[in-house]
Amino acid sequence: MMWHWGSGYGWGMAVFGVLMMLVFWGGIAVVIVVLVRSLGGSRPAATDRAMETLRQRLASGEITSEEFERLRKVLQG
Repeated sequence: MMWHWGSGYGWGMAVFGVLMMLVFWGGIAVVIVVLVRSLGGSRPAATDRAMETLRQRLASGEITSEEFERLRKVLQG
């Protein structure tokens, strides 16, 4: 007499179930990361920081207004 333990699917369905669970939770994690990044606000661009440094150098007298204008044009493209 043969005893049949289980439904006959074997390990294949168990592995498939685990993979689907990983895909589900990975998708949830991606959605959370995207939401946090989008709600976090924008970071100042590198050119904004460079312009601020340029303004400080002009204010402290390190550069002349002509140098400021030339460098500003370079930064703004």
